[in-house]
Amino acid sequence: MSRSAGHLIVSTLENAGIERVYAVPGESYLDVLDGLYDSPIETVVCRQEGGAGFMALSESRLTGRPGIAMVTRGPGAANAMISVHTAYQDATALVLFVGLVPIADRARESFQEFSLPEWFSSTAKKVIVVDDEHRAGDLTAEALRIAASGRPGPVVVGLPEDVLVRLTDSPAPTPAPIAEPQPSAVDLESLTARISAAKKPAFVLGGDGWHEGHGAALAQLAASAGIPVFCDWRAYDALPHSSPAWAGWLGYGRADAIAAGFAEADLLVYVGATRSDVASDGYTRGFDAQTIVVGLDPEATQHAGRIDAQILASPRSFVTALNMFTGSHLRGDRDDTWMISRAKVQSQVATHRPDAEVAGAIPRTGVDLGVAFGILDDRLGGEAILTYGAGNATIWSHRFIRHLQPASLVGARNGAMGLAVPGAVAASLAFPERRTVAVCGDGDFLMNGQELATAFAHGAKPLVIVVDNGVYGTIVSHQVNHYPGRPSGTRMVNPDFAVWMSSFAGHGERVEKTEDFEAALDRALAADGPALIHVLIDSELMPPAADEIAV
Repeated sequence: MSRSAGHLIVSTLENAGIERVYAVPGESYLDVLDGLYDSPIETVVCRQEGGAGFMALSESRLTGRPGIAMVTRGPGAANAMISVHTAYQDATALVLFVGLVPIADRARESFQEFSLPEWFSSTAKKVIVVDDEHRAGDLTAEALRIAASGRPGPVVVGLPEDVLVRLTDSPAPTPAPIAEPQPSAVDLESLTARISAAKKPAFVLGGDGWHEGHGAALAQLAASAGIPVFCDWRAYDALPHSSPAWAGWLGYGRADAIAAGFAEADLLVYVGATRSDVASDGYTRGFDAQTIVVGLDPEATQHAGRIDAQILASPRSFVTALNMFTGSHLRGDRDDTWMISRAKVQSQVATHRPDAEVAGAIPRTGVDLGVAFGILDDRLGGEAILTYGAGNATIWSHRFIRHLQPASLVGARNGAMGLAVPGAVAASLAFPERRTVAVCGDGDFLMNGQELATAFAHGAKPLVIVVDNGVYGTIVSHQVNHYPGRPSGTRMVNPDFAVWMSSFAGHGERVEKTEDFEAALDRALAADGPALIHVLIDSELMPPAADEIAV
């Protein structure tokens, strides 16, 4: 059966089980769009290419399938670059299809022309250009496989406009399942011996691949063996926070007491994570401990310092194999003192408390975020999906909101702004039965807030909480430390975001006083559609200091 190369690409995506593509249309890949017309794949029409890429990344992180984004040449690809960088540093499977100029127009500075390999080769696992219509399906399957195998990441596929309309008789391949390496018996025996001999062992979980709930099984085994479990930055939905082994998250905004406990460990077992600069406080903590790295990346990219043993395995294959042992195999002569002490610290960090009650607090105007996010945590009950971009405004949510379900957190681990809103839209589309909440600052919201239009167009129902202090708060905090009294380049002027939301016929409320937040939240949660709460805070309010937790 003859069909165009563009239609062959769509059929291959169908065979791979892709349910949605996130696209900003362009004339350079019209034939792919035409193939999607009759396809069961939903085409989610986005308003900016950066938002489309972040939506694809969000779906990948929550489902374990590669996220698919489609954009046009030149300017479209430039806008999408932010999601490729995020997927690369975050190790998340993403395939970005980019329409290109016709082959005959190459190297002539034609309209919107650019070099796909030169732009993306340093921030993608592979860059592929479909120059042969007969290989369009095979190259699509290859892109999906490479994105999801080994250390996951982005693959960029170029689609020359003229190649897409050429006919081919090539069949649409069905991508094979990704093979997962299994820990050997020797690996497991060595690991269990090291753990049982250690006085203060700890697991550190991170990365993607925890969406099926294997973190809960590992946490249960760790608790039976008296081993605390830390999590990497914005990967702390890997295990339920109700676990007695839960010891807290590392990285930006972490409490000093949690980081100090991490540094006390004499054996660190990283599963899906590495000792990166973020988790190690800029390469300063955890370097003396005996170190085991468990992951799919044989090169242990992003890991710094010693590796005493490396086990190639996914979170699923590792936890499944390790659970052949019981807690008594791992306990040695330890009691639960070490684990209980770390869990107690995390419990103190996560305890709801008003900012106004923090020692030395200065009275502020606007909403007390300690109160507000404590109420939000109570309402969500650990069951919601939370999405984040970047900024100080997210730290209260990180500290106070529990996660009891896997696949319940999407945040830019590379610190990219603008992920919160598109991430929440994609999460709501992928899991319409679950509550999805985006938490962002005013700066982050206006990076990709336009994707709320996509939510209304496609039936997504996220709740967006915009914390507005009128500044780029993270940068201001650095200026206060390094250039006190000299604020520069960080002030912003904002609209009334609640009115802006209402212009979509959505539910929008503006909250300026702490006592008004609870009722506003309840109304937003009851809304049948997208909702937004615009929370006003003092421009000088900063997140709880890292050393405020008494132990």
